[in-house]
Amino acid sequence: MPAPEQPQPPTELRSEERPPSIPVPTSMRDLLASCAAADAVSKPPRSPEARGDGEQDAA
Repeated sequence: MPAPEQPQPPTELRSEERPPSIPVPTSMRDLLASCAAADAVSKPPRSPEARGDGEQDAA
């Protein structure tokens, strides 16, 4: 009985078949800062009455 054929690995991978690159580590400080920034921009601006600290709009 002949040996089963083994699939040959491709000699060159196309760009969409390449394994993903290893990401660069991110510091916890940078992660927390990006989460805080995302949270800040995801909320609508508060009305001047809701601020309560006498803050004025720049416009």
